[in-house]
Amino acid sequence: MSAAELLSPDAFVARLREEGTRRYHDQHAFHQLMHAGKLTRDDLATWTLNRYYYQTRIPIKDAIIVSKSEDPAFRRAWIRRVHDHDGDGPDSGGLALWLRLAEAVGLDRDEVASCRRVLPGVRFACDAYVALCRESPLVVAVASSLTEMFAPDLMSARIAAWEQHYPWVGAEALAYFRSRVPRARRDGEEGLAFVVANATSRALQEQCVAALVRKTEILWHLVDCVQVSTGATSATR
Repeated sequence: MSAAELLSPDAFVARLREEGTRRYHDQHAFHQLMHAGKLTRDDLATWTLNRYYYQTRIPIKDAIIVSKSEDPAFRRAWIRRVHDHDGDGPDSGGLALWLRLAEAVGLDRDEVASCRRVLPGVRFACDAYVALCRESPLVVAVASSLTEMFAPDLMSARIAAWEQHYPWVGAEALAYFRSRVPRARRDGEEGLAFVVANATSRALQEQCVAALVRKTEILWHLVDCVQVSTGATSATR
């Protein structure tokens, strides 16, 4: 493809936002049931346990992305995402906050952390995300993370829904969701700026769009697996 076919920055951003908005898992029926207060305690526990496996993959894929860059400034900025999830010790960071959530919904912390009960389909989807980052050029791997652009609204809606419909969980247990609202907004903006600046051919732009689409499919598949496992549908609720 010729350089003349390169999408303008505004057109490229619009394409990414359109694909992400249309495909993001906030529209999944299971999330709609969650936000309507129609999930049981067991449903929430199943989702929390399985979603933890996805959380454990995030710092791993981010470490892979860091390893792909020759730019110290990029590495310094991106490695912050690893620290956000892994923390500075075993009781800090996003993974620790998620385990507190797991305890609040009635799960055993060590059992969740072991990932022994993760559904095979969830494990497959999350591992596919790591593989996508490992096998892609840097800018494409970064593009796969751009679902973060849509996360703040979902997290805000989730906080409000859990406080209203599942008060037994406790406000303190929602700390992970609260922490991700500003961080996901920051990370999404930084990732988008990097992708726009570094997808310097139409072919790379299309690969970036495809990576974002693939990531939305991975997230959707994760929730599909949980929904099938719980049997939670609008008909049954």
